Amino acid sequence: MSDRSFHRVTDGERLLGYVAIDSTVAGRARGGLRMVEDLREDEIRAAARAMTLKYGLLDLPQGGAKAGIIGDGEAPPAEKRRLLLDFGRAAAPLLHARRYVPDADLGTTSDEVRWMMEALGATVRPRDWRTNRSGEHTARSVLATAIALRTRGGASLAGCRVAIEGFGKVGTSLARLLHGRGARVVAISTSRGAVHRPEGLDVPRLLARAGELGSRVVDDVPGRIAREALLELPVDLLFPCARFHGIHAGNAERVAATAICAGANDPVSPDAELVLLRRGIEYPPDFVSNCGGVLGGTLEFAGAGFEAIGALIEAQVQRIVRDLMARADRQGVAPRALAESDALARHAVVREAAEHPTLAQRLVEVGVECHRRRWVPEKVVGWLATRWVARRLQGDGAGPA
Repeated sequence: MSDRSFHRVTDGERLLGYVAIDSTVAGRARGGLRMVEDLREDEIRAAARAMTLKYGLLDLPQGGAKAGIIGDGEAPPAEKRRLLLDFGRAAAPLLHARRYVPDADLGTTSDEVRWMMEALGATVRPRDWRTNRSGEHTARSVLATAIALRTRGGASLAGCRVAIEGFGKVGTSLARLLHGRGARVVAISTSRGAVHRPEGLDVPRLLARAGELGSRVVDDVPGRIAREALLELPVDLLFPCARFHGIHAGNAERVAATAICAGANDPVSPDAELVLLRRGIEYPPDFVSNCGGVLGGTLEFAGAGFEAIGALIEAQVQRIVRDLMARADRQGVAPRALAESDALARHAVVREAAEHPTLAQRLVEVGVECHRRRWVPEKVVGWLATRWVARRLQGDGAGPA
């Protein structure tokens, strides 16, 4: 029997948002809780499936889910807390049973998620929902994907022209990383529009102003263009870090980038992906390129250091992408077909193991609970977790062989 479920979260006749559970492990599922005004049901369903694929890719024992609240993610704190509490109360049965475990996402933070759970009276351990750097971890895996694509073609990031759709948590972190590697950021966009300067944008100033102005940063920079036009610019690398299906059948033929590295979930529709494949535009699946948020969040919870997390993400995701693209070339198939098959097969193995745990697995579960309660030193757990994950990814865990 399928463990998928979809929930319309309501307060009387008022629709507050959605919870999509794509898969469970030991009866639970985990994924981000976003807050956006134009929330779509199909977007949440697709994002939940992406979480299952990420957990399978990374060999992590979690079920995949995603949820969304209809509201302005840039609203004043008091308004956001009201929306979070209304949603939390309506979804309380799922949250209290941990059938769905929320994390920060577009428009929300870990502190806000923790506040919501505490306000609902849920059990919150000292190390649950600590402030994390999910956007930076995601950006690191997107960067690693870009490096893998460039180096497999005998090039580097230095001097290449890049455009970033979406200048939020992931997009700003990615701009900083790309600039640091010598890439030329020629365009960025927010929900308010886009800017394009062929000679390159002043990234340090742009980041500083984005911290002050949020999505209004595009009003502060010369070179305004239509938001949709960014996706069609003649760049070496296009980074969609915004929303669902920004690249679709209506514009896929006009995409002029050499390669696409996704920071968002499902930014390319299935029919558009076929167009890109036919046109020879490289596009590793989004759940591969943006898996750093899941991987980094897992290691950050364990207590691993930020630099160690970044180094592991960059090394392992580069390897996964290189191997995946090489296998797709050899077999003459779409990279997504291979990656999804591998991820779902591994997720099934992880789920089966969780339902029939060994003594060693039970001891690990006890250790995790002790860590959540701060009963064991964080440095020890972080050191062990980093090495455990590296072994899993390098061996029979994530990544095509």
